[in-house]
Amino acid sequence: MTDLRSAAPALRQSSEKSAITMSGYGMLIVLLVALAATAGAFTQIDRMADWIVISWLLVSILIELFVLCGFYLLQPNQAAVVTLFGDYRGTDRTTGLRWTWPWMSKKKVSVRANNIISERIKVNDLRGNPIEMAAQVVWRVTDTAQALFDVDDYKAFVNVQIEAAVRTIGSRYPYDDFEHQEVTLRGNHDQVGSELREELIARLRVAGITVDECGFTHLAYAQEIAGAMLRRQQAQAVVAARQTLVEGAVGMVEMALAQLSAKQVVDLDDERRAAMVSNLMVVLCGERDTQPVVNTGSLYQ
Repeated sequence: MTDLRSAAPALRQSSEKSAITMSGYGMLIVLLVALAATAGAFTQIDRMADWIVISWLLVSILIELFVLCGFYLLQPNQAAVVTLFGDYRGTDRTTGLRWTWPWMSKKKVSVRANNIISERIKVNDLRGNPIEMAAQVVWRVTDTAQALFDVDDYKAFVNVQIEAAVRTIGSRYPYDDFEHQEVTLRGNHDQVGSELREELIARLRVAGITVDECGFTHLAYAQEIAGAMLRRQQAQAVVAARQTLVEGAVGMVEMALAQLSAKQVVDLDDERRAAMVSNLMVVLCGERDTQPVVNTGSLYQ
C-alpha cells in the first residue's frame, strides 16, 4: 500500500528577498516634465499640424499614466510585496515615495508589533481539573513572503495557533501544587510564560512570524470546581497555620519547663508536669482568650 503522507507534495516554503524598485522622486520629475509637455502641446495647436499636436498629446498622456500607475508610498515599519503575474519578485522595505513598473502588483504588509489578547478558553490541566486561561501575545511579521504565500490568512492563523499553544501548555502542568514540589501554572508564571513563547514561535515560524512577548492574562479554576478548590485551599491554609502554631507552642512549653527546672522555681513530679503542659498548650493553642482559674486547694484533691 502506498503511503499517502509520502506521496503528498511537500509545502514549498517561501523566503523573503529584496525587490528591485526605484525612488519615486526621480519619476516624479518625469511626471512633471510630461505634464509640462502636455501643456506645451496645447500652446502649439494653431502653430503645428493637427496630427503632430495630437501625437504629442497622446505620447505625453501615456507617459503620465505610465508613471502614475507605478507610484506607491511606504510608511515606517511597512513593506510592499511585489509580484509579477502571480510570481513573487521581492519585498520593498524602503520608506517614502517609491516607484516600480506599473504591471507589477504591490501588496502592503505591516511589520509593526501587534498586541492580541486571546479569549478565555477552558483547558484540563495535568491532573484533569478544568481551568480557564487567556494569554496576551505581542507578535510581528519577520518574513513577508511566508506570511502572504505560505498561509492563507496569517492573522487568523495567529489567533488559531495562540489558542492551540495555550491548550498545550495548560495541559502540560497542574494548576497548583499544595505541596510545592512541582512546576505549576500559578506558581511558576515566568517559566510557563517562556515555554508558551517557545511553543508559539515554533508554531508561527511557518508563517514568517515571531513572538516578542507573551504571558497569561487570566488563569483560574473553572466555575464548576472553583468553590470546591477554594475550600480546599482554605483547609490547607488552616492546617498549615495549626501546624506552625503547635510547633511553636511545643517549643515554648519545653523552654518553660527547662527554665523552671534549671532555676529550681518549683519541683514538679510527672503528674504536675503533665498538668502544666496541658494548661500551657490550651493557653497557647486556643483560639479564644483563656480565663485564669485560681486553685486554692491541692492538686491531688
